[in-house]
Amino acid sequence: MNLTISGHHLEVTPALREFVTSKLARVAKRFDQLIDVRVVLGLENTKEKQGRQTAECTMLLKGGDIHIKTAHEDLYAAVDEMVDKLDRQVVRFKDKLKEHDHQAHKKTISA
Repeated sequence: MNLTISGHHLEVTPALREFVTSKLARVAKRFDQLIDVRVVLGLENTKEKQGRQTAECTMLLKGGDIHIKTAHEDLYAAVDEMVDKLDRQVVRFKDKLKEHDHQAHKKTISA
C-alpha cells in the first residue's frame, strides 16, 4: 500500500502524520487489496469556524476506488470522522465483492 499524506494551506507535522497513519492502519487491516491511499489535510479560509479543517482521502482499491471528504473545527476530529466513514465504505465494498463472487459461484454450480 502506498500512502501519501499532504497538506493544503498547512504543514503536516510528524505527530499529525503518525496520527493519520495509525488511524488508517485499522482500515488497511480490514481490507488487504489496497493499492494507493492519498490523504489531503487542509485549512479552508472561511469566516465560520465549524468547517474550517478538512480531511480528504482517496483510496484506490482492486476493483474500484473510494473518495471521502470531511470537515470539522478540529483537524484530529476531522481525521477521525474521515477514517470512520472510510471504514464503513470499505466494509460495504468488501461485502459487494463477496456477494458478487458468491452469485458467480452459484451460477457455475447450477449451470
